[in-house]
Amino acid sequence: MAQITTNEIKLVVQADDIGFCHAVNRACIDVYKNGICRSVEVLVPSPWFMEAAKLLKENPGYDVGVHLCLTSEWTNLKWRPMTPATSLRNPDGYFCPFIWVNDQWEKKAGNFLLENNVSIVEVEAEFRAQIETAKKYIPQVSHLTAHMGCSDATPEVKELVKKLAKEYNLIFEKKGAEYGGKWSGSDKSPVQKEEAFVQFLQGLQPGKTYYVVEHPGYDTDEMKAIGHPGYETVGIDREGVTVAWTSEKVKKIIKDKNIKLLTVKEAFSNK
Repeated sequence: MAQITTNEIKLVVQADDIGFCHAVNRACIDVYKNGICRSVEVLVPSPWFMEAAKLLKENPGYDVGVHLCLTSEWTNLKWRPMTPATSLRNPDGYFCPFIWVNDQWEKKAGNFLLENNVSIVEVEAEFRAQIETAKKYIPQVSHLTAHMGCSDATPEVKELVKKLAKEYNLIFEKKGAEYGGKWSGSDKSPVQKEEAFVQFLQGLQPGKTYYVVEHPGYDTDEMKAIGHPGYETVGIDREGVTVAWTSEKVKKIIKDKNIKLLTVKEAFSNK
């Protein structure tokens, strides 16, 4: 475990969504091997999970979280629950696109999970299947996170996730860190994202722990075909994260300011 002093700037950089497509898998490994990311969240039910698991096993120093999932939000790319879970499926058998009703999607049956009569028993079975599959293939799983905020779907679900974290000896609650999410944004180009992240790092203060979550990717043909209403610029948006997190400018500032890069496990295991 990294040695920490009280006057250091501590920074947790977390990549979300490894497993959902090939370009994201490659980018999530890139920001670890050639960049500043130290923790990554895996979507177990998603179609490229097995490649992600292989890559993560080949990089044992990369801290891994199970990105618990109850949704499949993309228009042209879908995945299903790992369990029978009839209350977690839309009429086509996939996860619903979103948990809460919103104005981006047509208000029809199957688009919003909480319009179903969701069974907490089925949620528990599904989460257990995702956790146990991740642990089966990825030795360094240390924590849980929630895709699209699914742990806050209902108070029952929130308590369930806390229970499962305790049972499987995984970190869930991340206390004592300041969230640094304002540097990003889908309206920024990769160059603008890099500069925004530079500015974010320059403002970090000694004695504090900061927690950054974003979604690396590449602007490939594969990712250009992925999107959903209200978010059609997925490829270029996520490539900007990869650019920022592998930037030589960013790495220089981290070195110059003596910023300590921590994993989720290192930062929160004793909180």
